[in-house]
Amino acid sequence: MSKGINKIYSNRCWVDHKIQPATICFEDGIITDIWYYKDNNATDYQNLLIMPGVIDVHVHVNEPGRTEWEGFDSATKAAAAGGTTTIVDMPLNASPVTTTAENFEKKVKASNGKLNVNCGFYGGLIPGNSNNLVDLIKKGVFGIKCFLTHSGIDEFPNVTEKDLEEAMPILAEFGTTLLVHCELDDGFKNDLEENPTSYKSYLESRPEKWETDAINMMIRLCRKFNCPVHIVHVSSADALVLIEKAKSEGLPVTAETCAQYLIFNADEIPDANTMYKCAPPIRGKTNNEKLKMALSTGVLDFITTDHSPAPPSIKEMDSGNFKIAWGGISGIQFLLSASWTSLFNIMNLEQFIPLLTEKPAKFIHFDHKKGKLAKGFDADITIWNPEASHKYSAEDILFRHKISPYIGTSLWGKVYQTFVNGVSVYENDKIINPNKGLCLTLQSKK
Repeated sequence: MSKGINKIYSNRCWVDHKIQPATICFEDGIITDIWYYKDNNATDYQNLLIMPGVIDVHVHVNEPGRTEWEGFDSATKAAAAGGTTTIVDMPLNASPVTTTAENFEKKVKASNGKLNVNCGFYGGLIPGNSNNLVDLIKKGVFGIKCFLTHSGIDEFPNVTEKDLEEAMPILAEFGTTLLVHCELDDGFKNDLEENPTSYKSYLESRPEKWETDAINMMIRLCRKFNCPVHIVHVSSADALVLIEKAKSEGLPVTAETCAQYLIFNADEIPDANTMYKCAPPIRGKTNNEKLKMALSTGVLDFITTDHSPAPPSIKEMDSGNFKIAWGGISGIQFLLSASWTSLFNIMNLEQFIPLLTEKPAKFIHFDHKKGKLAKGFDADITIWNPEASHKYSAEDILFRHKISPYIGTSLWGKVYQTFVNGVSVYENDKIINPNKGLCLTLQSKK
């Protein structure tokens, strides 16, 4: 892009909560003006849709320490290719895990010079580190994450109710959100040991009751401590009535689901294909249709990817063993297209766009700068065609390991260009201006 004021125009811009013709003007990374007509000096995108950059608030980047699994450079290139301009990185899968202020500093340092989109961070709650939470909050983390069952990473053990009762008053004092992986392992065993390549056996090994029991507990503790609670990756439709009731009480409860729970379903997942393994598991089609409707009604607040990559050996691609394969789906490049493909039959663009922009921006308390095309907001902009479809091959993938159920899948909604802080980072299927993302903290939001 040229220096000075940049101007882009389309017949379809998402401005003021509706799609309309507009010229977007921006300079030095900030939107300076919006004109509701076509400026002759603007780059004309005709009928491509111009909207705020997508915000993915649930990502595992895995750097430092497990950079062979992913890394900031590859993860954020893939994000930009999918129209995502801001991500928030989870505190585990990297090594060291982000459970102290010192480890937070190591993660921030590891991201320097490698951010192709903006990136913020969460801190972590594990047994015995409640005394570290205030320091993490003061560093500007966007929330604190915990697990109620084994995380898959030994350095990040799950917490108990006792640990939560110690931590939640601290978080409540600061208004800091506790993000929770809601599964409570009650010791249930099925035939997965005997049938490790059976997806049905894997699905049944993590029953919906685990999820609903955990969510019931978190709602009860939220009520007790008035600590903001966010339920990550809701997969069970049985949980929706619990979340809806908590919200109707006025409790500070929010919840997300992930693109993989919308676009895939257990009825179509082949045995021994561990690309589909995640936790909680992808459930049946009828269940997943209810998740879609919950996004329409506001019971679920927004959509994320829970991008959780791993090398082929750890993903057990050769053995197809669901019991021991890493539980995570690589999808950071597909939040926009997979979500739109899943939802365009039940909602229009006006209903859909806030689920990936304004609502996650509000969740991370950046809704005064991100999530909208408005004067004074950051020039994080996605330009895409909702009516175009593309069948993705491994060559299209920019994240590190080309292991994803999205490979070979046709998705609606092709991204043509992604601006990050006013700079065109992704254009015509290529990263053209790398390292334009910024490290975000709650201290940096002013």
